[in-house]
Amino acid sequence: MDVLWSMVTFIGQAVEAVFNYVEHHHWIFAFLAGGYVFYLHDRSIHARFDALDKRLDEIRKRLAIEY
Repeated sequence: MDVLWSMVTFIGQAVEAVFNYVEHHHWIFAFLAGGYVFYLHDRSIHARFDALDKRLDEIRKRLAIEY
């Protein structure tokens, strides 16, 4: 029983250490989250421009066939 209790205590102390680290270094995680949001926004913008380019290419092909 003592071994089980020491394992539970160790896990609790490890979780507390992680929370303490996050509490004191929250700006690192905010920076990473902000960078990830910027990355997703950048991907969506590039996807929209790629879709627009595909549409323009299709229009150009149709216009070239008609002439």
